[in-house]
Amino acid sequence: MATDFPAHHRFASGELFLQADRLEPCVLVIFGAAGDLTRRKLLPALYNLVRERALDERFAVIGYSRATQGDQAYRQVLHDSVVSYSRSQPIDESVWQVFAQRIAYVEGNFEDPEGYVALRRRLEEIESTIGSEGNRLFYFATPPSAASIILHRLSEAGVMESSGSDTPWTRVIMEKPYGRDLESATELNRIVGDVLLEDQVYRIDHYLGKETVQNILVARLGNTIFEPLWNRKYIDHIQITAAESIGVEGRGRFYDQTGVLRDMVQSHLLQVLSLCAMEPPVSFAADDIRDKRVEVLRSLRQFDSLEVFNHAVFGQYRGYRDEENVDRQSRTPTYAAIKCYIDNWRWQGVPFYLRVGKHLAQRMTEISVVFRPVPLCLFGRDDVCQELEPNVLTIRIQPDEGMALKITSKRPGDMLEVGSVEMDFSYSETYPHPIKDAYERLLLDAIKGDATLFARRDEVEFAWRFVTPILSAWESATRKQPVFYAEGGEGPVEAESLMDRYSRQWREIE
Repeated sequence: MATDFPAHHRFASGELFLQADRLEPCVLVIFGAAGDLTRRKLLPALYNLVRERALDERFAVIGYSRATQGDQAYRQVLHDSVVSYSRSQPIDESVWQVFAQRIAYVEGNFEDPEGYVALRRRLEEIESTIGSEGNRLFYFATPPSAASIILHRLSEAGVMESSGSDTPWTRVIMEKPYGRDLESATELNRIVGDVLLEDQVYRIDHYLGKETVQNILVARLGNTIFEPLWNRKYIDHIQITAAESIGVEGRGRFYDQTGVLRDMVQSHLLQVLSLCAMEPPVSFAADDIRDKRVEVLRSLRQFDSLEVFNHAVFGQYRGYRDEENVDRQSRTPTYAAIKCYIDNWRWQGVPFYLRVGKHLAQRMTEISVVFRPVPLCLFGRDDVCQELEPNVLTIRIQPDEGMALKITSKRPGDMLEVGSVEMDFSYSETYPHPIKDAYERLLLDAIKGDATLFARRDEVEFAWRFVTPILSAWESATRKQPVFYAEGGEGPVEAESLMDRYSRQWREIE
């Protein structure tokens, strides 16, 4: 099929794409091009990058899927998706029309060698037209089970080279989950390693692309009031909460086979935990940061099968078994609360509480660093001393991105009365420019070759090493049922038992 890509695009307000010396050119090939992730996240993210002139002018997209359609039909589907899901509204039709001419479609299934031959021909044609210098970025917006066959078919068709950091380069972005347990993740990494060098593999976790997740290290290491206190001497415990207000939303078949531990704990929550707990790196280079994240995951205390149920609560919202494509006897947890420990010098004895669930009161993801109480109440009166609350630093990841620090203050008046007040910082109020979507940042980083916010092979395997015994204990205890909780609440009351020591309590989901 002949391409209609012109070599350059212009419109009245100036260039839509950056000059070639600003960012490397490439062609992005998306496998799973008709899927939900592509329509809801990837194409809206790419449209916004084009709108903000963040991409080289020698950039193009090829969608690969088994659906029968041509370029124009595929572009219309994506146009409708951008209209529905782009963070910038209303969309600029002139920007879309320019971008749309850089979108092509190739029909083929994941196993058919002929589809990859057609893909290679289309790639070479487009590369010749736009001058992208042979740089190729492949995005696997597919189930992990498809990764092996796609990699080998690409290699057999001569579309993918083990080029490392050399130019022209080939890179692959892989979506989570990376396997279902330690054994399958290790095998998947082996298969990937047979075809690609490690520096070609970008294992994406969109949580690491969120602005406030990246701000964890800046807040710690850029402010002398925090880093000296960031240890077991001053911190009582840390809570990491990822609450969703929705249920499985039509993903019953996938979710019933996956569950909250595989879907959220192994990836999102452990990534956030590793950033909270890591030692200062020697630099902000990708592997220096990832080395320190791996050290945290290696230090997570592993539980045996008996300990698991003393440190974890598994819940399920009451209407889950009535969802479409969900087993009516399903034991799949939709909620988990886990108390874990990091056995190293900085964090020995400090509990980290992970809490994640669906159909809770609000959509909220945050980190709460709860400091130790003052060692001695100097205010004399018991009623005043009882009102003293610990200092809490809260980093809000979503939806209201920002930070808040709770401190104790005297209330105005003649009497000695104390109360807690919050110093609050909101991204939306402080910075006028909209916050980039996580996928926008991560796509740009992959094009640049910056792997800082992507998981490395050993990072994935150490995360699974912690989670797999918990999974195994739950899945083998077939007589145990998840504790049920009502939709729209705080989750199961049994989770409070994890907080009993030192009269701790979960922060309210609000």
